[in-house]
Amino acid sequence: MIERTHPKLSVGAQCRLLSISRSSFYYAPQGETAMNLDLMLLVDKQFLETPFYGVRQMTWHLQNEGHAVNQKRIRRLMRLMRLMPIYQKPNTSKPAKGHKTYPYLLGGLRIDRPNQVWCADITYLPMRKGFLYLVAVMDWFTRKVLAWRISNTLEAEFCLEALNEAIHKFGPPEIMNTDQGSQFTSFDWTDRLKRAKTKISMDGKARYLDNIFIERLWRSLKYECVYLHAWETGSQAKAGVGRWITFYNHLRPHAAHGGQPPAVVYFNSIETDQQVQAVA
Repeated sequence: MIERTHPKLSVGAQCRLLSISRSSFYYAPQGETAMNLDLMLLVDKQFLETPFYGVRQMTWHLQNEGHAVNQKRIRRLMRLMRLMPIYQKPNTSKPAKGHKTYPYLLGGLRIDRPNQVWCADITYLPMRKGFLYLVAVMDWFTRKVLAWRISNTLEAEFCLEALNEAIHKFGPPEIMNTDQGSQFTSFDWTDRLKRAKTKISMDGKARYLDNIFIERLWRSLKYECVYLHAWETGSQAKAGVGRWITFYNHLRPHAAHGGQPPAVVYFNSIETDQQVQAVA
């Protein structure tokens, strides 16, 4: 993005054009301490149980468990982990500068077929000596995971890669629902959906329940896979998550569909729709 040896623009000039500080460009991020990584794992597990805990409640909970923490530390870690508590009303905080947000389109909508609505979300993956981020694209009706990617940063690129893979394999959905995170309000993400003629739907700010099915996916993934391992490397994490998602899609019974796995429901529904269209 910024070229140190640009023939015409200095580093400072490039930083000003991109609206970032010069100090941010030269800053080399430091890894989290072992204590913070342990705290992040505790916060992640507790948040799955009590997604209404904000910074203050989470801090009190950890203090009651004997951990010497303050709100400043927990606020920073929860932001790093991309955790937002449930609110009764949408948070009216402003979106990222230059990023457009879109209304929530799923209220009262009957979702009864594959590829009618997809959803996407990002979650934190703890490792033995660090952490990664996982994005997944899911079909709302069947709960099938259509594509996923793992990254060590929250740049939008890995989300776009997952979206492109899902569209390439399954065709575009009628509606895509996400939260208002900067990855999903970015130009590249929304432009790809617009070019695919897909309507864009976004949860109310901090409305965890607006994307409830993918939140349930994260809970299952973490308790059935992530927390049972202490991965050392990104390749180990990728292999482990890949095995679990294959199991989830093709073998794991799902209560919403009478015990049938998501992939079975997805492909059976597609075949049924095609037969109905052929008769019509």
